[in-house]
Amino acid sequence: MTKKPMYRQIADALRGQIQRGELKPGDALPTESALQEAFAVSRVTVRQALKQLTSETIIESIQGSGSYVKEERVNYDIYQLTSFYEKLADRNVETHSDVKVFEAIDASPELAENLDVSEGEKIWHVKRVRFIQQKPVTLEETWMPLALFPDLTWQVMENSKYHFIEQVKKLVIDRSEQEIVPIMPTEEAVALLGLDPGRPILEKISRGYLHDGRVFEYSRNTFKSDHYKFTLVAKRRR
Repeated sequence: MTKKPMYRQIADALRGQIQRGELKPGDALPTESALQEAFAVSRVTVRQALKQLTSETIIESIQGSGSYVKEERVNYDIYQLTSFYEKLADRNVETHSDVKVFEAIDASPELAENLDVSEGEKIWHVKRVRFIQQKPVTLEETWMPLALFPDLTWQVMENSKYHFIEQVKKLVIDRSEQEIVPIMPTEEAVALLGLDPGRPILEKISRGYLHDGRVFEYSRNTFKSDHYKFTLVAKRRR
């Protein structure tokens, strides 16, 4: 009987650890160096094993970070207006936001229209990357009226925007009007999210409204689609 190639043996061993729960969704795999030492093989053999598991969608590799056990996709219920953190509340996973841009700018004609403010009025411009278990999954660009949130800070945007609005500002969020469209990723999105530049992704464009009808945000969210699934319930008219 022909002996199974070593890279297949390594893949089998790692797959077994995942199936037994020794490595859980979101967990980092041992480094390539650690696997080399553990199995007494070359780096090429280790990479073949990881490539095998990646092709089976059991693990995923993050450039500059390592390989991780593939997680179940985040369910994005279109009919439930929840924050990034609320969507993951039952997953018991580590999440954080990396704020790339935080600045006050003059509202352009387009932004003024979307925020229902005067052209040239000061507004916040925030760009942040959302992470799950150290993996970038969403690029969010948001504009908010500065007059409505004069005390908004970088630290707030590193955490939950909705918590700040509801618990600190004591404002009531009513709804979000959303549009989801397929687009080709920008160079920035490719770099920040590790996307395939030739593969279409989903972008969500939304306007958030307070209970009194004021627009509190205009946002554009780029999703790493292999981490999200979008659901809705459609009822037949009677």
